[in-house]
Amino acid sequence: MQRISAKQFRNMKSKRSKYGNKKTVVDGITFDSKAEAKYYNQLKWLKQAKQIKDFKLQPRYILQEAFEKNGKKYKKIEYVADFEVHKLDGSIEIIDIKGHETKEFLLKRKLFERKYLDTLSVLAYDVHFGFIELDKLKKWQGRKKKNG
Repeated sequence: MQRISAKQFRNMKSKRSKYGNKKTVVDGITFDSKAEAKYYNQLKWLKQAKQIKDFKLQPRYILQEAFEKNGKKYKKIEYVADFEVHKLDGSIEIIDIKGHETKEFLLKRKLFERKYLDTLSVLAYDVHFGFIELDKLKKWQGRKKKNG
């Protein structure tokens, strides 16, 4: 019987996401989390029921163009959302599904809000509420902890 090192054993175990999300495949599309896949299914249903015109996956928005300064090249900065929803009234809503917000996301959100007029909604999935704005969920969880 061949022996393996502890390092080899750790590498054999399934890799867990840094934030605990589990990649999920629906319709041949790999989503970063179960919540994103669930929201995708909800959008498909809304489109079929003619509650929305359409939606896009992983829309990209330029936050800062690439540039060169003093001979050094700087790459563009993009924000990639989870969904872009085209509503019946012609408005567009940008949706991002998050379990929590990283510092990088908070900065990109601020830049997005300044540059674009479209609405950016940050949603989380909760077993009690379903999809809810992440800020509202955090407030509710804070009150719940405070009240015991």
